Formats: sequence, structure tokens, C-alpha cells
Amino acid sequence: MKSYVLTVSCKSTRGIVAAIANYLADQGCNIVDSSQFDDLDTGKFFMRVSFISEEGVAQDKLIEGFKPIAAKFEMDAEIYDAQKRMKVLLMVSRFGHCLNDLLYRWKIGALPIDIVGVVSNHFEYQKVVVNHDIPFHHIKVTKENKPQAEAQILDIVDQTGTELIVLARYMQVLSDAMCRKMSGRIINIHHSFLPSFKGANPYKQAYERGVKLIGATAHYVTADLDEGPIIEQDTARITHAQSAEDYVSIGRDVESQVLARAIHAHIHYRTFLNGNRTIVFPASPGSYASERMG
Repeated sequence: MKSYVLTVSCKSTRGIVAAIANYLADQGCNIVDSSQFDDLDTGKFFMRVSFISEEGVAQDKLIEGFKPIAAKFEMDAEIYDAQKRMKVLLMVSRFGHCLNDLLYRWKIGALPIDIVGVVSNHFEYQKVVVNHDIPFHHIKVTKENKPQAEAQILDIVDQTGTELIVLARYMQVLSDAMCRKMSGRIINIHHSFLPSFKGANPYKQAYERGVKLIGATAHYVTADLDEGPIIEQDTARITHAQSAEDYVSIGRDVESQVLARAIHAHIHYRTFLNGNRTIVFPASPGSYASERMG
């Protein structure tokens, strides 16, 4: 039996849930998980439905048959093959903790994605990437060649069919044009001190101020640096007995975990853009293992 995910966003009105449930039942489909949210501030409705086609109805027929319902409610709706792995391009500079964490999760099956390549403006992690049988692309970035460098990256995106770009501590600011082109399809990770501690050595600055909580934020990339819609966050408690080096080590652990959770939510279609915010539906009880194995 084929598994699918239906995602819907539209203006909130009566009858949406009934129309979806009736359509799936008529197509011989069984709903195994459903989440929905009405945003009372914006009047928008969001829904994610995981279902099984018990009669083997093909994805293209499900999509075609759903079009009249989508038109009636003016929905942005998609039906995804739940078994199909999303194609992901990783980008990294000189800090490799997030990259190494993602490669490990991918290798053991905890992050069911197809890594189509790794782009870096340095060579530090070339051997690590190649040893995983993943294409490595070195693209040097300077003020003078930035448009050409981004054109190279977008060529890789097109050639590989990349569906998501992950900035695993890639320390170059993307242009407005690239952010617009890949809107909702680039995830970044940064320490949660922004905007309090900008510039070099933010963890050292936090240590000198006696910060008691450090953390990380994963968000979608927009033209506004580090201010895109937030997907996932977490913190760790710090005491006066810990050193500046401890801050860095703990902070990197939190960054790695937060980024992985954000990617996991995105690749299973649990995230919805809602203006400057995101709707992130949790994995249902008992479903994480099946989502994980993809």
C-alpha cells in the first residue's frame, strides 16, 4: 500500500475537513494521521494529512481528483509520496559540527534524505564528504565573484534536482535574488544570541556577560539576515563554573540537534510558512520511527 501526505493551506471556512475526509474515503484511502490549525489572527487554515491508498490509487490520479476541492476552497494543496526521499544540498564553511552530525544521521537512516552534494567555500571537509561517496563542490566566494559563485550553486541545484538547501554553518550571506528564488527551501542554523552578540566569538561574548542559557535557532532563509521564519529552537543551561570553551562545545551540540530536527520537520512536510512565522505540526505519537525510516 502506498503512503502519501496531503498538505493544505487556505482561508479558514466551514467544510474543509469534511471535504478532504470524504474525498480520501471515496478514493479508497485510509487516514492514519491528521493535524490542523486555524490561525485566528490571519484567518488562515493549515492541515497535514498522512494517509494510505488501500486500493492502490496512483499519486497523479489523487492529485487530479483533488483539484476541484482545492479550487472550491482556494487552497494551496500538495499530495506527496511519503516514501520518496527529498533531495538535499548541504553547504558548509569551516565549522563542521553540523555537517558531521547530519552525515551520521543520514548514514544510519535517522534522517531519510538524499544528499545530492556538499558545497563549501573551503577544502576542510572535502575528504570527509568524498569518503561518504557524496559529490563535493568547492566554490570560492569573494566580494568580486559572489554573483558568479551563486550562479554555480544554482547550477548544481538545477542539475541535481535539489529540493532543499541546508546551510550547515555556511558563513556566507546569500543574495536577495537567491533567497527569493529558493524561498521556503533554504534552512539556516545560528546561535540564539543574535542580535545580542554579533560579530566574532559570540560564545566568548556570552561567557564574559555571564549568560546562563545558550541555544540555537533554525529558520528559513530570507533577505533579512538571520530573521527568517523560525522552525526549531532549543537551549542549554550554563553555570558560572563552565569555561568559554564549554560554552562553545555545548552550543555546537545544541546547534546540531536543532538543525536536524528542523530538517526532519521540513522533509516530512510538517512545516507551513505563515507570514513571518511558521506552523510546525509535531510528529504524532508512534509515527516518528516510520517517518525516520522514510
